Amino acid sequence: MEPDTPLSPAVRRLLAWLLATGLALLWLFDLVGLSNASDNTWPSWLLLLSFGTLTALALLLPDRRPGLGIRAGAAAVGSLTLTAVHLRLAPLDYTWGLLETVALLGLLVRTTRRMRRPAAAVALSAALGVAVIALPLRGGTGYDIVTFSFLLTFAVGGAVGLGCYLRLLDARRARAMDAVRQNERTELARDLHDFVAHHVTGIIVHANAGLMIQETSPEQIKPLLEGISRAGSETLDSMRRLVRLLREEDHHCARPAEMLTELDRLVSAFSEDGTEARLDVADPVRAVRLAPEVETSVHRVVQEALTNVRRHAPGADVAVRLGLDRRTGGDLLRVEVRNTAPAVRSTAPTGGRGGFGLVGLRERMEAVEGTLTSGRTPDGGWCVTATFPVLEAVAGSPA
Repeated sequence: MEPDTPLSPAVRRLLAWLLATGLALLWLFDLVGLSNASDNTWPSWLLLLSFGTLTALALLLPDRRPGLGIRAGAAAVGSLTLTAVHLRLAPLDYTWGLLETVALLGLLVRTTRRMRRPAAAVALSAALGVAVIALPLRGGTGYDIVTFSFLLTFAVGGAVGLGCYLRLLDARRARAMDAVRQNERTELARDLHDFVAHHVTGIIVHANAGLMIQETSPEQIKPLLEGISRAGSETLDSMRRLVRLLREEDHHCARPAEMLTELDRLVSAFSEDGTEARLDVADPVRAVRLAPEVETSVHRVVQEALTNVRRHAPGADVAVRLGLDRRTGGDLLRVEVRNTAPAVRSTAPTGGRGGFGLVGLRERMEAVEGTLTSGRTPDGGWCVTATFPVLEAVAGSPA
């Protein structure tokens, strides 16, 4: 799993509050600086503080309506206009502040990172960079003022560099997630060969039996035809989910009708290093019928969950439970993999939250019309729960 996992919602909220607090402190700093400037008038105070506040709000607003491009463009144009007015009409000692500077630099980082179209990103970043560099010119064009502008070019360069670096990280993560999804789809597509072969074998057996008994026992032809129809329908259901997928590399997976045997083998292999692991299968589960792609998906969920426990919760005990949920719209197979708190605290979250393993699992679950949830348990462990559709129990089915 990639180390550059996304931040959790709690961490994002904390960072947002810290940013808002920092901008509020900068606003107070600007207020003190304005009060010490003898030649500034009340209109100048109001204009500077209000524009700085608006720029800070443009930075703090989430990337929704109005869009980031509109907010960044308005901030850049407004700042450059304010600079031109001050430079043309009334240069003053204190007409630019830290709040506006930091907010513009923040918008510059976010624009460089988030704007999808490269041309728009370059244009808006250039406008914001020029606006930041031109801020000191509101006080005139003296040597000290120009020096401040020169120093701000380094801040602009750092902001652009940071935004480009974060943009590269986002692009790398997006490519990795796409690769995981594609690998999961191709794995399912390769499994399609086994699924179809399993069903078609049953169809051939029933058809040959019908040919043999059509003269001697014509009353048995109808059940055989019903079995052929049922096997054909289940084959089409599997193909509708998986037919457009292609697999590019080999991967061992559970074969149809061997799900419980494979799960027992997985759990036994996991407990070979001394960790306690057990498999609990409810009695109703042993009698259910599952589509072949669902059987391999159950195997995949348990395999990925056990892998995450080994990586992120070393020494934790694991319980794998299979049960049947009775629902009005149809029974559901429930698969739960629960582990205790790790014996050695890991820096990565238990269960691998934010990694790509669960991304691939969710892609597979969507293909087989299942659900997947995961989260922490009260005792500090982790629990992965998946539900799968169950086929109707029909006597004589070849599946």
